[in-house]
Amino acid sequence: METVTFQLNWEPNGFQAPYFLARSRGFYEEEGIDVQFLEGHGSPFAAEQAARGRADVALAGASAVLAKQSEGFDPLAVAAVTKKTPAAIYTLRDVFGEPLERPEQLAGRTVAPSATKTRILAAQYLEDADVRDRVELLPVDPNTHHRVQHKLLDGTVDAAVGVVTNGNELEREYDRAADELHIGDHLGVYGMTLVTNRAFASDNADAVRSFLRATAHGWAASTNDPAAAIETLVARNATLERRRPIETHKFEVAAENLQFTDHVRTAGWGAHDVDRWRRLGSMLSATDLLDGTIDPDAAWTNEYLDSDADVVGRYADRIGRGRGEG
Repeated sequence: METVTFQLNWEPNGFQAPYFLARSRGFYEEEGIDVQFLEGHGSPFAAEQAARGRADVALAGASAVLAKQSEGFDPLAVAAVTKKTPAAIYTLRDVFGEPLERPEQLAGRTVAPSATKTRILAAQYLEDADVRDRVELLPVDPNTHHRVQHKLLDGTVDAAVGVVTNGNELEREYDRAADELHIGDHLGVYGMTLVTNRAFASDNADAVRSFLRATAHGWAASTNDPAAAIETLVARNATLERRRPIETHKFEVAAENLQFTDHVRTAGWGAHDVDRWRRLGSMLSATDLLDGTIDPDAAWTNEYLDSDADVVGRYADRIGRGRGEG
């Protein structure tokens, strides 16, 4: 049994349920690998750990992969897990004064982002809607996520930028109606990817392919039975019990909205689309976020995806999204 270390991007949550289900049901073991999960500290940390060889595989956002590439690291994305960014603009209806349904409604409003990369995506989203110059998009607060939510709760800002389900979390916790605009529905850029380093992949090609097959199996099984996936997640992380409805909603949003595009239907689970990488690269290059130049085409490969495996090549059929199925 070969050991593979897997660096998570964050503390366990609903978005990670497929990996916990894959391990619990023995999908990794069936592939001959023993996957050891490592505690997450953010996508940039995860991408760097993989690039440095301190973790064999990592879960990291595509923007973090390109940002680390600009710093001189060489992380290699071997699978695109969520085809859409999870970034979202959200608000509370009693703060905003009306249901938030279109980006044009943000004209004349103040919006607070929780992170630099989601701020960039929000700015592009507003630009595409031709309202960027009429929205006060604040700088990122160094105290980040929770401070932004407090500003929204007390009405200091009209809306916030975070990820899908942030609005739903506030609605459930405070019993105040919330609305979200999902940026990923409009910007064709990647969300989460599975990352390694070239040396590990070259020396352990079979282990990488095994990890990806088992992970695709975990995503398919979780998509088809979200309750079982969340049960496994909670069983391994008991503190999530009180958040079970929220974590369930997180995964269902990822499964129904973020992981699937027509490209997945034709190319299979995890397959990269060069246009999405180039589009993201162009957005990041137009900012001061990067430390140097980037080459989006060099940040990814489909080499280790076993498209002949049913769970990879015919993934859409596995989750009931094949042609004619929605």
